[in-house]
Amino acid sequence: MNKERIARIDNNEEVKELLLPHCRLKYGEIWEDSIRGHKVGCLDATNQNDIMRLMGNNKATLAIQDPPYNVIVGNSNTSSLGKASLEDYIEWSKQWVQNTVRILKSDAHFYIWLGADQKEGFQPLPDFMIMMREFEELKTRSFVTMRNQRGYGTQKNWMAVRQELLYYLKGSPDFETQYTEIPKILRGYYKEVNGEVKENLERSKSNTIRPGNVWVDVQQVFYRMEENVPGCYAQKPLKAIERIILSSSRKGDLIVDFLAHSGTTLLAAEKLKRKCLTMDIDPIFAEITIRRLERLRRTGKVGWQFMSPFPEAKVKLEIGNNEKRKAKKSLQGTS
Repeated sequence: MNKERIARIDNNEEVKELLLPHCRLKYGEIWEDSIRGHKVGCLDATNQNDIMRLMGNNKATLAIQDPPYNVIVGNSNTSSLGKASLEDYIEWSKQWVQNTVRILKSDAHFYIWLGADQKEGFQPLPDFMIMMREFEELKTRSFVTMRNQRGYGTQKNWMAVRQELLYYLKGSPDFETQYTEIPKILRGYYKEVNGEVKENLERSKSNTIRPGNVWVDVQQVFYRMEENVPGCYAQKPLKAIERIILSSSRKGDLIVDFLAHSGTTLLAAEKLKRKCLTMDIDPIFAEITIRRLERLRRTGKVGWQFMSPFPEAKVKLEIGNNEKRKAKKSLQGTS
């Protein structure tokens, strides 16, 4: 199989310049899906007018936001990605959180993926959590950790294999308990039963288990998986988003994601028969989000694995070893 690896799009101006001519949306424009009513905007999550243009009079049951960590994604004049001071990052976050809270129903769920850079005082996670206390209409619900199967820092530190997910409630929405196959990692905890030593999976009366707030059964997305979208850094697994949607919404409900990146929330909503309104300030990621939905409907595939989402652009920039090492050392990311 031919491999067309695109370098990380959000911080590579050369790649962005090649891909932009193939994007159907410019800033301020919205693509509307004629089949299920989804919308994808090239809009700014911090701009209240942009949010209202996307939402109209609609209110959402569920919001899933996955902001970049320690960086600010542009504004109405730019989609560039750059390192931010902690103060600026928190102020930027406050704006898109406020816009999200405004369009949630009185009873709704709000999930936020966020990282903790262990070389930068574990920021932005702790200051972000403190900032969230300003939103009195939100109640803390859970602090989920998703375990990555791949990590870094094995030589001079504990391997970093975690991603954090903050879960808040507005009002008192329904929650649908989910069950999953029992992960092999849960083997152990031996106990004597009728004179025979058995491990916990042998003693279980069920083949499934209710997930806790440490998810060890979700495969981290990487290039060998079909759902991989080349060029999209720190993409979140489709299974994780589906779990959130199944537990915190019902068929026909409206879901929002104002930082679309690789379009995973839209794809999961389509598969689970929910309506999704999503956006990204970068025309390239807005285009990838639309193309990913179209590809799912056309082929049944949920990503591109080795292949480029922009075959017509003929971007075949191999990622060099030096860039790979830098990526492993970095905790900055979006999904």
